[in-house]
Amino acid sequence: MGEREALQAMGRSSTMGPDAVAAATVILVRPDASVLMLKRDSKLAFAGGLWVFPGGRVDPGDYDGSGSLEVAERRAAVREAMEEAGLVIDPDALLRFSHWTPPPQAQKRFSTAFFVASAPDGAVVIDDGEIRDSQWVTPLAALEAQRSGEIELAPPTFITLTYLSRHESAASLLDSMATHVPESFATQVAEVDGQVCALYHGDVGYGPDGDPLADGPRHRLWLDPAGWRYVRTE
Repeated sequence: MGEREALQAMGRSSTMGPDAVAAATVILVRPDASVLMLKRDSKLAFAGGLWVFPGGRVDPGDYDGSGSLEVAERRAAVREAMEEAGLVIDPDALLRFSHWTPPPQAQKRFSTAFFVASAPDGAVVIDDGEIRDSQWVTPLAALEAQRSGEIELAPPTFITLTYLSRHESAASLLDSMATHVPESFATQVAEVDGQVCALYHGDVGYGPDGDPLADGPRHRLWLDPAGWRYVRTE
């Protein structure tokens, strides 16, 4: 089942999924604004075949005596970058970008911290097991590849790439982080006129009493087979 089909099924289901598991991912950016993306093995139960940023769940060892989830998230991001791409990152160099939580109905739920960091020196080395391929790609090129059907993305990755595409260099992105306020996205799924969309905070349809058909602000991702559309109005 693909990402769009999975979200569509969630929109029709009232079954509550499991508690969300803490996770972390890191967006590694080169000077030309290209980012590292990894292709997950298509047979994996979670996000199989999708192109993602390096990342994974927070393990007990990531706490290493600390009771701080934020510290553990940074260590998890660093560990996953090494395990999945063979790259060494300084945890203190990670800049918190956003946080994503999937809908309650999802069968696998990861509450994921997204970080940004300058790409370190060194070649990317994948395990050719869980990760099958890698590429450095500009956000705009990745979005175009998704639109043409060359690659598959999860909604958080799509929206993150949309934000990143506003910057033409790593310097521009990293400079913007000085005033950036990390945003939390807790996804809600709805069907509107037979089409599935993911709703986020600020949308008129968001929340238990929201009506996605009502007039008002929009903050949603239309999962249209003809092309995903991220819409956000003030």
